Amino acid sequence: MNAWVEAARPRTLSAGITPVLVGAAAAGRFIAWRFIAALVVGVSIQIGVNFANDLFDAQRGVDTGARLGPRRAVASGLVSPQRMRIALGITIAVAAVAGLVLALATTLWLLVVGLACFAALLAYSGGPRPYASAGLGEVFVFVFFGLVATIGSAYVQDESISRVAVTAAVPVGLLAVAILVVNNLRDIPTDSAAGKKTLAIRLGEQRTRRLFTILCVAILIGVLVTSAVDNAPWTLLGLFCLLPLERARRVVARAQGRDLVPALGATSAAQLVLGIGLAVGLWIS
Repeated sequence: MNAWVEAARPRTLSAGITPVLVGAAAAGRFIAWRFIAALVVGVSIQIGVNFANDLFDAQRGVDTGARLGPRRAVASGLVSPQRMRIALGITIAVAAVAGLVLALATTLWLLVVGLACFAALLAYSGGPRPYASAGLGEVFVFVFFGLVATIGSAYVQDESISRVAVTAAVPVGLLAVAILVVNNLRDIPTDSAAGKKTLAIRLGEQRTRRLFTILCVAILIGVLVTSAVDNAPWTLLGLFCLLPLERARRVVARAQGRDLVPALGATSAAQLVLGIGLAVGLWIS
């Protein structure tokens, strides 16, 4: 059981929870069962991404004993590739069922969105040309764990897309990108040795560190714009995410390898703080 918990990587689940919280709060009404279904979709897809990375990176020889991040279940022999494939299929099935229920309750166009999500999930680290190895992982994260997840969660509530849902999706997506940037900065040595060409490898260490700072500033601007667009001053509560982000930025500015782990924790915490702050602010407003 511990191996499966590790493979699911609970600390990353905020990426699936935060956009659902913010999207539901940005909607004009709240339907509890739709919120729960959207949460199931978001968390299942995030776990699916983690399972897929665990499986496909092990098959490609990316994960070795030199890995600096969390232990991978397949590469370490704790879980067989076949069992991981089954687990990946189950997570996709759970997300698909919850998504189908939401589509039947709203619009069947959500099925197209769902298929795009599943295709992107599998192509992230799987297939002949995984785009995570081509420096496009950040684009995937911003689009699917920012824009699609937040706007989609708002849409299933009141079947419309508001300006505030769109603007709020931007800082949510940028913070998800920031987490990946720190992760890939940490993994530059091992990813480079395995032949992966992540954005961090393409940019180099120093420019990747600067990219993290740029993302922090962009998140600040995103929250301010969200507040202004909907005349919702309470959404400025989301700015409290800058406290853990600043701690992370200081670590990112100088640390390498395993010393970047605290920055990952702080950035993940910032994501939850942002989500709660924006959600509470939108509900109050």
